[in-house]
Amino acid sequence: PPGNLSDCPNGSRWVMDVFNECAQDGRDIASIVLGLVSIFCFAAASFPQFYQACKTGIMDRALSIYFLLGWLGGDLLNLIGSFLADQLPLQVYTAVYYVLADLVMLSLYCYYKVKNRGGRFAAPINAAFVFLSLGTVSTVSFLGRAAAEVQDPATFKGRSLLSFHVAEPGSKPFTRSEIIGFTIGSISSVLYLCSRVPQIYTNYKRKSTVGVSYSLFALVMLGNSLYGLSV
Repeated sequence: PPGNLSDCPNGSRWVMDVFNECAQDGRDIASIVLGLVSIFCFAAASFPQFYQACKTGIMDRALSIYFLLGWLGGDLLNLIGSFLADQLPLQVYTAVYYVLADLVMLSLYCYYKVKNRGGRFAAPINAAFVFLSLGTVSTVSFLGRAAAEVQDPATFKGRSLLSFHVAEPGSKPFTRSEIIGFTIGSISSVLYLCSRVPQIYTNYKRKSTVGVSYSLFALVMLGNSLYGLSV
């Protein structure tokens, strides 16, 4: 049953109840806390750019479309991989949230791209943006419910993507679905890394970073650093 510590002697009750993970000492608890803070940094990273876009109105010139598409592609593959690799519910929910944030940012980019080309179409653009946002929220909500149905809360799981376990009696080999999930996750990482290059080129070509939020990249860097410490 949920919260059963029989397979996790001396484990933390709240970690088991909330995350279904085994944390038996201070090092494990520190890893959990750092991981949570890193998730918060990633989740909050998009908001400064949303504000900057609304403030300057030049998001279409400040950000590279390939940078945004690379992020969206990486997060989409991460979401698909989290389903196939049977990840923890928290990992699936955060993957859904990242896709939602990427879609909103891409919507803002398209919004200002069209708006800056012709102000007389502002009203239809505003209406289209609202409908697109509502459709995005509805789609991601549906994915979230599907994720909840796929996950089995009574099954204890470790951080399968972050650890390597020596074969033990009763352990099962990775399934084909899990292997495909790991492969997709690796491709997702490549997209994340490559997405920075178009933005660097855009900044160099413009000789300016006006319209680009410093906090966006600062929070992502902080999140990556804390995530690395957590691992």
